Amino acid sequence: MIKCLIIDDEPLAAQLLASYTQKAEQLELVGTFSDPLKALAFLQVNTVDLIFLDIQMPELKGTQLAKIIHPEIAIIFTTAYPDYAVEGFELKALDYLVKPISFQRFLSAVQRLSTSTKEVQTASDTSSKDYLFVKTEHRLQRLAYKDILYFEGMGDYVRIHQSGESIMTLENLKSFEKKLPKDQFVRVHKSYLIALPKIDYIQNHRVKIGAAYIPVSRTYQEAFYAILAQFKA
Repeated sequence: MIKCLIIDDEPLAAQLLASYTQKAEQLELVGTFSDPLKALAFLQVNTVDLIFLDIQMPELKGTQLAKIIHPEIAIIFTTAYPDYAVEGFELKALDYLVKPISFQRFLSAVQRLSTSTKEVQTASDTSSKDYLFVKTEHRLQRLAYKDILYFEGMGDYVRIHQSGESIMTLENLKSFEKKLPKDQFVRVHKSYLIALPKIDYIQNHRVKIGAAYIPVSRTYQEAFYAILAQFKA
């Protein structure tokens, strides 16, 4: 199932899109928002695959929101203004739907995501990914797993510590925990996700990685030490 979100400040347009998602068997609607700022807060703690995103909204335009959210989330712009099409595709939107939107056109856009998802899955089946992309400042930064020391949660942001440098990204630890390989990265604290290959030693429920001493909280101790037991000689 493709988890999707609707962000549109026009009630009738949002209702129409919601009715379309109910008809499309591959879609699961997990939320509808008229306020883009509330939608952004929702995305900090929830994962979705696709957003139907209006462009002209108060507080924050859809094109501005698209620059903030995680780049792996597919976006289909929905708007009454075709003039924004060029900007929408520059933001690598999956599709651009001009209101009023027919169900046939809606399905066509969704099918594009289904096709691209299958292609990505096929590629992942034939190759081992050893990196990820994160959005930092105004660019997408490629990070190799081998260079990452640990992730540090800082409210709505995460600081990613690497050998020699660190970067900030507007994301949460939960989302990283879900997509990173479990045999390389493990959560040890509500604020820390560490790289297992980078551990120097563990003492008194603290992990030494580089110059940092990272606490292992009681919540994560049992699971963490169970993983370590698999590597004992």
